[in-house]
Amino acid sequence: MSTNSAQQLFLDPICSHAFNKDLSQVVVSNSTPLTHILKKDASGKYVVDAVLKEHLERVTGVDWAPNSNRIVTCAGDRNAYVWNYQPESGEWMPCLVLLRINRAATYVRWSPQEDRFAVGSGARLLSVCYFDPENNWWVSKHIKKPIRSTILCADWHPSNYLIAVGSCDFKCRVFSAALKELSDKPETSPWMTKLSKFGTLLAEFSTTSGWVHSVKFNHSGSKLAWVSHDSSVNVVDMSSQDKILHILTANLPYTSVLWLSETSFAAAGHDNCPDLYNVKPDAVVFGARLDVKKEKSTNSNMSAMARFQKLDDHGKTETGTKLHTTHENCITEIRSVSAVGDKVKKFSTVGKDGKLVIWEVDALCSQIAGLTI
Repeated sequence: MSTNSAQQLFLDPICSHAFNKDLSQVVVSNSTPLTHILKKDASGKYVVDAVLKEHLERVTGVDWAPNSNRIVTCAGDRNAYVWNYQPESGEWMPCLVLLRINRAATYVRWSPQEDRFAVGSGARLLSVCYFDPENNWWVSKHIKKPIRSTILCADWHPSNYLIAVGSCDFKCRVFSAALKELSDKPETSPWMTKLSKFGTLLAEFSTTSGWVHSVKFNHSGSKLAWVSHDSSVNVVDMSSQDKILHILTANLPYTSVLWLSETSFAAAGHDNCPDLYNVKPDAVVFGARLDVKKEKSTNSNMSAMARFQKLDDHGKTETGTKLHTTHENCITEIRSVSAVGDKVKKFSTVGKDGKLVIWEVDALCSQIAGLTI
């Protein structure tokens, strides 16, 4: 059984992607002002079906709301658009978003209930956007203090009213994102011990010496994981926020993280390979590399004379620079594709090599000895 299926989508680096509800389509940002929507053909491959052309600078983030079937994009032109599909014309129509920022937008994510989305930016603020039906556009409210640098990532709590933010000031923070304009009625929890207004700082965690690349709540929202440019992996539980489980890895920095179960998550980045980590009561433990290397077979019975003869014929040695990982460059994003309850069954990765790879969790468990998720 194959552990993954890979497809070369573009020659350009892919920075962000998202699937629709039935996985028949995927929206991709390939580091250009264009956003491509690809549709699965009869052979199972994704081919370009539509191109969204409203942005003037490089698109930095995309997300697809599976239930409302809306796409949101943000870019370096300081703009964001919500795209609605028109069945009559078969086209995607943009709707303006009033971000009110003076620096590039860097990241975007829909909330679990799809009634709002968050946009990070280089303006040292987070824009939480919601729809204004009177004017037929999306307006934003800002979370500013105490953010001191560019926001690189964000993730919504399953409750829909909390959001975690990672930024270049080496901090991971949790804010209240409850909007009175939408008549929100959040409930108290260890993350929010008392009802707090929009923008209230609920928790703040520091990394050792690296900007935060990715943050992610687990399925129940009880744990928060984040990865930083100092090659560290960090986890905190909402019931003991003063105790950060921290591990400084020997790997190159991770750029994205995804929970595969309540106590296990995958992280991927500059090593071109997703890694598994398990959360124990008092530590974060490395589990396994999820991309099994295909070892090159060698003929150990070859004589010394035959080796020199082969070297003379080919003019080069056996060694080379070929990578043994599925991705051939940095993995930029990892996202859930299919889940049952709190367990992810399939997840996808994209990278600077222009590839889209879909990983089968059950197949990984069967092929990697001792793998537990």
